[in-house]
Amino acid sequence: MSTTPEPKDAAASMPPLIPTQSGTLELHDITIVDQSKLKKAISAAALGNAMEWFDFGVYGFVAYALGKVFFPDASPSVQMIAALGTFSVPFLVRPLGGVFFGVLGDRFGRQKVLSTTIIIMAVSTFCIGLIPSYDSIGIWAPILLLLCKLAQGFSVGGEYTGAAIFVAEYAPDRKRGFLGSFLDFGSIAGFVLGAGVVVLLQSILGEDRFVEWGWRLPFFMAAPLGFLGLYLRHAAEETPAFQQQLEMMEREDQEDVENRPRVSFKEIATRFWRPLLICVGLVLTTNITYYMLLTYMPSYLTHNMHYAEGHGVLIIIAVMIGMLFVQPVIGMASDRFGRRPFVLFGSVALLVLAVPCFRLIISGEIGLIFLGLFILAVILNAFTGVMASTLPAMFPTRIRYSALASAFNIAIILAGLTPTIAAALVDSSGNLYIPAYYLMLVAVIGIVTGIFMKETANRPLRGATPSASSKKEARELLVQTYEHIEQSVEDIDAEIARLQVQIQALEVRKQQYVDLHPKLG
Repeated sequence: MSTTPEPKDAAASMPPLIPTQSGTLELHDITIVDQSKLKKAISAAALGNAMEWFDFGVYGFVAYALGKVFFPDASPSVQMIAALGTFSVPFLVRPLGGVFFGVLGDRFGRQKVLSTTIIIMAVSTFCIGLIPSYDSIGIWAPILLLLCKLAQGFSVGGEYTGAAIFVAEYAPDRKRGFLGSFLDFGSIAGFVLGAGVVVLLQSILGEDRFVEWGWRLPFFMAAPLGFLGLYLRHAAEETPAFQQQLEMMEREDQEDVENRPRVSFKEIATRFWRPLLICVGLVLTTNITYYMLLTYMPSYLTHNMHYAEGHGVLIIIAVMIGMLFVQPVIGMASDRFGRRPFVLFGSVALLVLAVPCFRLIISGEIGLIFLGLFILAVILNAFTGVMASTLPAMFPTRIRYSALASAFNIAIILAGLTPTIAAALVDSSGNLYIPAYYLMLVAVIGIVTGIFMKETANRPLRGATPSASSKKEARELLVQTYEHIEQSVEDIDAEIARLQVQIQALEVRKQQYVDLHPKLG
């Protein structure tokens, strides 16, 4: 007897329903985004992200000085690995911060949580500059450094995902890619600022005074940046999507709402395993490339290529300034051509060009070094230009913060180990191409992710109504949404027809079994 394929879950592949006030989607159900509120939201989110990456940038560029201050008895190689290891260890607590702030963000709102994370981040970064050296307090110096980095890791666990959600839930559907790209624009700008401050202080103070006390000054800058970010986030209002979620809950029976069971991570993992895996793949691909290029490469150029600290930093700064111009272009293009093409293009380019780029980097000629790094930077832009608009679109509003923060920060543990692992492998093997091979492995993850991810450009966030920047655009979106609904209905009809054929085949098979049994026939 022939076998019959197992039925698939038809509903699982269908797009989520859009909440409406009257049951039928009408023009008044489409959110018209207030442009002034939108600008405040983008500024507040991008500045907080800039401060986070300002610290990462500073830490990467002064890792050699921190190694001398906090691990003075070690060899230069061990100093570098130890300093970068202190950078990597806090990533272990980021999932805890992600779960903690994710639950709070889904319950109390995105704006309140982001105001809290930026305070913790600013205070912990400022305190790094206050820590005495190893010569002054011994083993307590690296311990205090680690505690400050752990506090940073906990707060950052809710920072990027919260900021990405904040921007995505505010942005109109047709501009989400462009506006979301400014989140990582803030990241790159924070790196540039951190690197620029380090170079300026090195040139003014000289090597000895910078290692003695000048390295502390960039960390003190976290205080004014933190106050500014807190002011902007406090002034920003809650996102329209979260407000819609609250209104929907208020329309339901209040007793049922209050007694509604919380969604556990196990349930999220069971129901949303596919977007969780895609989220992990995209975060790994983006952030391993990010940390390899912008955190590890300054140390690689100094320690392995024997460049003066200032020269290596200047090259990275020039590369990052170029990235600032490419970043919003990628975001804007993704609104027109989609997010998936850029993930696939970046991954294939990384697989093919990683080794040639490192051949240019280790050539020893400044022009070729810059070219190799800039090619890798443009590839990185292909990921960062779409990540902030892609990730929030994978989950519905009621669990968006919890699910995204959990998946993001689990992936970031592996990504955060990149500088330490790369430094250790290069030092133990002596092979300067190890970072290229590392990136090629990551590129394979990116290609698989790009193949399986669904396109989210120009579509409403899951569980939210469409959003537009004007009434004219709202009318166009309504027509477009009707077309998507019509297509979904046709897909469901086709799926029903396919299942009916399977049901008929199963009925025939059932009858064959019944005929074989004397008491069932």
